[in-house]
Amino acid sequence: MATSQPSQFLSGDTFFLDGFALRQWDDPNYGGTRINFDKKQFVEQVHQLFNESGGRLVDGYAPFCKHIFVPNFVGAKVGALEITDSNRHLLGSGYTRRRPEELAVLSRWFKAKDVEVPEAAYLDLILYSREQLVKEYAAMPSAKGEGVELPNVPWGIISVKAQNEPFETPMQPITMLRNALGREEGGSGVPIDKEAYNKSVEYWEHHATIVAGDRPNGE
Repeated sequence: MATSQPSQFLSGDTFFLDGFALRQWDDPNYGGTRINFDKKQFVEQVHQLFNESGGRLVDGYAPFCKHIFVPNFVGAKVGALEITDSNRHLLGSGYTRRRPEELAVLSRWFKAKDVEVPEAAYLDLILYSREQLVKEYAAMPSAKGEGVELPNVPWGIISVKAQNEPFETPMQPITMLRNALGREEGGSGVPIDKEAYNKSVEYWEHHATIVAGDRPNGE
């Protein structure tokens, strides 16, 4: 997950673009929001919008996780679609993994070429504290890349979700399970919150991610 660009080009005073998020630019088989926008300009625009909105961070599922919600300035299409009777037959499924170090998990998806994918209204930027990312990379060193150091700024952008809601939508149930497995398995080490898990199941029972290729690399 190492970046090929120097870290100073991917960071500002508050946020840096973590290598885990680069899949959304660089991996054509990423399952979810794909971004076609200059990475450096993306980070600069995020800082500008964050400062203009008063610098407010929204709490996430753990103290080290925050969100910011900004208008969709990159023209990204939504990363997931509602499953309906008219598109259910287009669903694909299989075992996939986000990166080689992780266990494969059962996923399902729509191919972008098979469905109409609208442009999103908002971007949900999911942030992890630098301290948390240091811990996760220490547990799985190969995920960061040899010789790559995290920028010395507070928050890493680990994921970008293009969506129509200006609030957090549930992470996938398998992501919660992976988090509970611990940092050695690619998770965060946060135990499962059963209430949040049930809400996630309710949401993802009726939604599926979108992939540009034939199958995604991970959930």
